[in-house]
Amino acid sequence: MCLEHEEEKVNMYCVTDEQLICSLCKLVGRHRDHQVAALGDRFDKLKHALDSNLNSLIKRTTELESIMGKLIQTCQHVEVNASRQENKLLEECDVLINIVQQRRQIIATKIKEGKSVRMRKLAQQIASCKQCIERSSSLISLADQTLKETDHARFLLTAKSTCERVSMATASSQILLPEMNLNDTFDSFALDFTREKKMLESLDYLTAPNPPVIREELCTASFDTITVHWTTDDEFSVVSYELQYAIFTSQSNVVSLCNSADSWMIVPNIKQNHYTVHGLQCGIKYIFVLKAINQAGTRSSEPGKLKTNSQPFKLDAKSAHKKLRVSHDNLTVERDETSSKKSHSQDKFSTHSSYGVTGNVFIDSGRHYWEALIGGSTWFAVGIAYKSAPKHEWVGKNSASWVLSRCNNSWVVRHNCKEMPIEPSPHMRRIGVLLDYDSGSLSFYDAVGSQHLYTFDVSLLSRCAPCSTCGTGV
Repeated sequence: MCLEHEEEKVNMYCVTDEQLICSLCKLVGRHRDHQVAALGDRFDKLKHALDSNLNSLIKRTTELESIMGKLIQTCQHVEVNASRQENKLLEECDVLINIVQQRRQIIATKIKEGKSVRMRKLAQQIASCKQCIERSSSLISLADQTLKETDHARFLLTAKSTCERVSMATASSQILLPEMNLNDTFDSFALDFTREKKMLESLDYLTAPNPPVIREELCTASFDTITVHWTTDDEFSVVSYELQYAIFTSQSNVVSLCNSADSWMIVPNIKQNHYTVHGLQCGIKYIFVLKAINQAGTRSSEPGKLKTNSQPFKLDAKSAHKKLRVSHDNLTVERDETSSKKSHSQDKFSTHSSYGVTGNVFIDSGRHYWEALIGGSTWFAVGIAYKSAPKHEWVGKNSASWVLSRCNNSWVVRHNCKEMPIEPSPHMRRIGVLLDYDSGSLSFYDAVGSQHLYTFDVSLLSRCAPCSTCGTGV
């Protein structure tokens, strides 16, 4: 123990120097302060970790309690439903037993009635036969006695009368004997309950059908219809199907869609395993859910995502400049050579050097793809333009249009007079245009060589249409 620092203690051996002891006490004090600080940090960290782990444990325990509560509630439901089904089974079996007993009584009565009718007829026939036999037996005895008579006089006296009686009896027996059906032995019916036995042996409780499976690889689509195909393992137990569909926006929205009945369009009472939905938007992805229904309940399929095709379009001849000629099928446009010609050596952005035409559809959503066959044209532009874009201005020169353009050997993409040179294949003859309206992108491709040429980032604010300008033919 240090005399000057009574609170400081240190275990030492062979200590002789008080100054050394004092220095050691100071060192121990600083070490203790450092240890206290370290312990404080460890305390704070451990307390924070313990508090965090405790909160996690409490949260997990709460979740487990909730799950256990649901499990207990499910057990109660199972108990109640099983008892209800057992009572229902007894009721249904009692009904079947009553029906069998009633049918047994009815059929037994029919058997008794059939037996009684046949036995009555047979008894009458036996009585008639017995009477005839008795009369015939007495006449046979009389005839035998007459034949034994040796006195000719008495024989002649009785033989004639006896012969007439025997003759009359023979004739009358043919008339009096009833018609007999010896084949009707009551064996011409059968008690065959084989089918009913099989039906009874197959009795079982009915369960809700297994979930159907939407076969996306078999489904087909047009620009405004989707035909949904599905399969199920319980085809014969399904009474009907119900198809639900809604516009698919994102994967996170699927859960909210499934929990909201108001978001779905519903097609009930479908009997076949396919259905065509009409009146859809073009180029839009939809989510489909199918329900299989019978008397026991309903099971739903996994959601299936299907998309309509982009809407086909043609050129709108009414939108074409008067110096352009649109073909009768509205698929081709070219410069009207009968009009006045101007040299292509003029300013390539001149409003007089090329003229425009738009498609006959306007796009306000979805993804759309189309191609332009440029043939031998060396002076053209293809792309999109707002409905409000200037009709007789070179597309791409204004803020309302985006195009890929060729002017002789110069290839550029242009928007609002700003252009970016590109280098496609010198032999490119078909241009692919992909517009994703919702995500805001417009891409151009070499449709034959599958080469990506350029992509505009566009924020479309209103309806737009495919557009084209040309100096020769496109």
